[in-house]
Amino acid sequence: MSKLRLNTPSLSIIIPSYNQSEYLEQTLLSIKEQNYPDIELIVIDGGSTDRSVELIKRYSDYISYWVSEPDEGQVDAINKGLKRATGEWVAWQNSDDIYLPGAFSSFVEKLVACPRADVITGNISLIDSTGHVIREVHYIKPTYNGLRSEGMVVANQAAFWRRALHDKIGYLDIQYCCSFDYEWFLRLTQKYKVCHIHGTLGALRQHGEAKSSKLTSVFAEENRKILRGREPGAVMIRFYQ
Repeated sequence: MSKLRLNTPSLSIIIPSYNQSEYLEQTLLSIKEQNYPDIELIVIDGGSTDRSVELIKRYSDYISYWVSEPDEGQVDAINKGLKRATGEWVAWQNSDDIYLPGAFSSFVEKLVACPRADVITGNISLIDSTGHVIREVHYIKPTYNGLRSEGMVVANQAAFWRRALHDKIGYLDIQYCCSFDYEWFLRLTQKYKVCHIHGTLGALRQHGEAKSSKLTSVFAEENRKILRGREPGAVMIRFYQ
């Protein structure tokens, strides 16, 4: 552990949240239980009307900053959190998804092995509403050409990047409500060095209220828009959904 602490960069995790109290506590615990020594946890809640604020207050001693107020949706919430972040590295985790045990240690170990990395990614599990694993999703190192030709072969549930990159390429594009992460990782991989961990770092939850379950046509249309001018050929649309 001492070696890990010596090489531990400050890490900011943003949780965008809106009426996800059924899963939010699991998300918070998945971060808290990493026992990461230099963590900044930021929760941006969109004015939830369920038990979300109660849960946030329960963990307020661990949360560096939180707010519950109306916003313009998930992308706006993530951007608000990223703009507040002070960590050397940043990531966001959706309020119905989780990090797996040891994810942050694996991130640090990879960074020690790959100190010039700008982005570090890993694999994910797909889980159901109860947290049971549906299947594993294993990626190869994401590249710009790979994302253009194969679709979303990277997941925010298992991705970290240097906060300084936002000063160079901006924040998430608020014109997209579903495929904003696809557009973001295209920008990241086009210019910056990615290192991939051959291990599972996070889990994407599939349930009836998830965007990936309800808005498949919006994903497809946004992906087409994002790829205009970038098309290398046929594109698979988010094969893991």
